[in-house]
Amino acid sequence: MRRAPRLAALSVLTAGALTLSGGAAYAADTGVDEPATFTSMFTVMATPDAVVGMQDQPAPGQPGASGTFNYRINSDEEIICYDLTLRGVTGEYRSPARTATHIHEARSGTSGPPRLAFPDPEGDGETRTSSGCLQGPFTTGVTANGQDTGAGFSLREIEQDPAAFFGDTHTAEYTAGAVRGQLTPVPMGGVETGAGATADDRVEAGPAVALGAGALAALGAGVAVLRRRGARS
Repeated sequence: MRRAPRLAALSVLTAGALTLSGGAAYAADTGVDEPATFTSMFTVMATPDAVVGMQDQPAPGQPGASGTFNYRINSDEEIICYDLTLRGVTGEYRSPARTATHIHEARSGTSGPPRLAFPDPEGDGETRTSSGCLQGPFTTGVTANGQDTGAGFSLREIEQDPAAFFGDTHTAEYTAGAVRGQLTPVPMGGVETGAGATADDRVEAGPAVALGAGALAALGAGVAVLRRRGARS
């Protein structure tokens, strides 16, 4: 049975269960090399106007900021690779989770628990970036109902219903989120992914992901060609 997408249980969190990232060093889930194949890919165009508070009320993020979050998933091996870019996000990160950059489970306009926590993008100028791959089992550092909100989470849940998940990042000034956006499937190998890929739908990891101009236009201005890093032979 799928989890309820709302995190009413956050109200039961105790102060002792919370750790603020605040830009400090943190432990991450297992970092791994990029797998040879992926079962799905997703992108997020994150904006400040999409941020909502814990009661689903509008809580606009940082004016003028934006984010482009690209994810590549191998759900057979429970590996997610990420290329995260923030523009115009300033100040220290802060979140009750282990890091301040997440995939949450919630539909547009609603709040929900973090299921995945990624290393926060870094950079000295207008742009901050973060890239790599993580392998489950996943944890977030947030405890609700006596367990971590990442416990038992499977990447197949994203593939089955990507619109039920969003990416965001939080700062000390914009605690509800500096920017946020829902996951959108990226066409992969001619197959519209995100509805549960099969072995026949997989694409091999290579030097680059070649998305056609039409696909990029459909994803909106600023969607970059997804990068490949550390592909295994």
